[in-house]
Amino acid sequence: MRAPEDHPAAPARVPSPAATPAPYAGIALMCVAVASFAVTDTTAKWLSGHINVFVVVWARYVIHFACSLVVFNPWTVPGLLKTRRPLLQIGRSAMLFLTTALNFTALQVLQLDQTVSIMFSVPFFVALFAGPMLGERVGVRRWCAILVGFAGILLVVRPGAGGIHPAAILSLGAAATYALYAITTRMLAKSDSSATTLFYSSLVGSVAASLPLPFVWETPRDPLVIGAMLELGMVAGVGHFLLILAHARAPAATLAPYIYTQIIAMIALGWLVFGQVPSAWTLAGAGVVIASGAYLLVMESRSRRV
Repeated sequence: MRAPEDHPAAPARVPSPAATPAPYAGIALMCVAVASFAVTDTTAKWLSGHINVFVVVWARYVIHFACSLVVFNPWTVPGLLKTRRPLLQIGRSAMLFLTTALNFTALQVLQLDQTVSIMFSVPFFVALFAGPMLGERVGVRRWCAILVGFAGILLVVRPGAGGIHPAAILSLGAAATYALYAITTRMLAKSDSSATTLFYSSLVGSVAASLPLPFVWETPRDPLVIGAMLELGMVAGVGHFLLILAHARAPAATLAPYIYTQIIAMIALGWLVFGQVPSAWTLAGAGVVIASGAYLLVMESRSRRV
């Protein structure tokens, strides 16, 4: 849920946070970005009812890549393809691709408010993985927040006699892979520019999404489906670009709480497009997950300042 941060050695294309004392522009960009991600998920859920989900994933990446080439390409950004850690770039991009594939598959069954509530567990996985990957210690208070957060997820999925629904497991897997994507993004910020990282994300995703096409391809004939596929890729690309602009105008700690405005957009779109109304259990679970995640974000912000 965070964009790659600009490395100091990277070519400056957006103003730095120091150049803009008031973070209001960054907050506004962040809110628009997460709203665009809600639109992306809504479009993906609608499309998955009309064409194969792997074709939906392919459209999201290939169209995003084609649009991003207009702004980020080797001619407008010299040295764009140069990376000091190519394997980490590919691994990070693969994690983002897996996140998209798992999330879009889960959206075929789950409601929008359910998937976004489960995806808000990303801070818990980041706290878990940061220890072995970044050498960060997970203290007692963080463990308590993680356990409380996962209890909130159980309120959302409400496992019955048959266990947790497989789609919820896919959504939880998407949160785990996104956490790995966020951690590797932090690792790459020390060596590569945000433009390079963004370029590899869409490039690797496009290649990976194209591999299963010979086995699952369905030629869309409905103009509405074709238009939705184009909108899916363009809105996803715009959302990621807005995240970069937001982080250039406000500190990450200031922007982090506004990630949770996405659930408002998801609930509204779920009701408008699919007639889905969140249950009291989902709202209660989302509240617990958000509170626990926000606490972890505050803890991380304090530890970074120290």
